[in-house]
Amino acid sequence: MQSVMWKQAVEWLAAAATDPQECKREWDHGTGTAVVEAGRYWDVLSVPDRLGLLALDILWRDPLKVPGPTLVDSAARRVGFFLPPDPASEWIGFGVRHVGRGSWVAVPPPYRPAGRLEWLVPPDGTGTLHRPGTLESALREATGTLAVLAPVSADPVVPDGW
Repeated sequence: MQSVMWKQAVEWLAAAATDPQECKREWDHGTGTAVVEAGRYWDVLSVPDRLGLLALDILWRDPLKVPGPTLVDSAARRVGFFLPPDPASEWIGFGVRHVGRGSWVAVPPPYRPAGRLEWLVPPDGTGTLHRPGTLESALREATGTLAVLAPVSADPVVPDGW
């Protein structure tokens, strides 16, 4: 059963590439990553890692609802949430980037990390994606939590006269 799921996930993700066969060869014998087109089967919402990891944790609260595909780039410190394509959507927020039609995304295969890229939630092959409204709610909650937790200043406060 597991191998069938991985095969479906590979086919689903590779279908977004210009040449799906070349994409799979890159995963297996090349750099381990492939560049695939956004905007046709999915868009990606890329956010800073602290925000994205907290939002993903919020999304996992309901154990019966598995979040959609979610990718982390450890070097860029970004988390990417895969959403249905929506060329008219406008995502606003500090460090938030919406990647859609006309853009390309580097992805590792669904079954292993490649360099700095790793799936936090790999695609399942069914086409399941994050729901925009649910993701927006999780990002709002995560933003509120980070605002409370963020230090006012990185420098320690020293009283006058010390």
